[in-house]
Amino acid sequence: MKILTAILGLILTTVLLVAGCSAQGSQVGELAPDFQLPDLDGQSISLSDFRGEPVLINFWASWCGPCRYEMPFIQEVYEEWSARGLVVLAINKGESLSTAKDFIQSGNYSFPVLLDINQYVALEYNVWGLPTTFFIDKEGMIQAIKVGPFLSKAEIEMRLSEIIP
Repeated sequence: MKILTAILGLILTTVLLVAGCSAQGSQVGELAPDFQLPDLDGQSISLSDFRGEPVLINFWASWCGPCRYEMPFIQEVYEEWSARGLVVLAINKGESLSTAKDFIQSGNYSFPVLLDINQYVALEYNVWGLPTTFFIDKEGMIQAIKVGPFLSKAEIEMRLSEIIP
């Protein structure tokens, strides 16, 4: 029994160390990792395409109830803030093109949606829970991270002040 406990302790310690090391590049104050993903039309989009602009990245999935709840707020922010230079990128985590497209069309959402079908970008950003939102400034630095849903448009706008002067 003591050997089993020791082995489990060693495994847990190893997992925690590996998880801690993989968090690099996805923390507040660090440069946001660049990525390249297809949008719903098959066009390749990179985060670096938007250097010099503030970016809100939202990781979501159609099966995620909290994601569904906050989508209308993200749409409102997109409509009102894109004229002020805000880039919104909604990254679908792990679903097919047809599933993501059907959801976006059914909600009449018009913000850009990228597909992370293999979840490589979510892994690089250390996204484990959905929704997760990153606020990235003009220099590409992560200024804030929100895990969980936004409960209002105003809550998103409060965070935008960290990346839009």
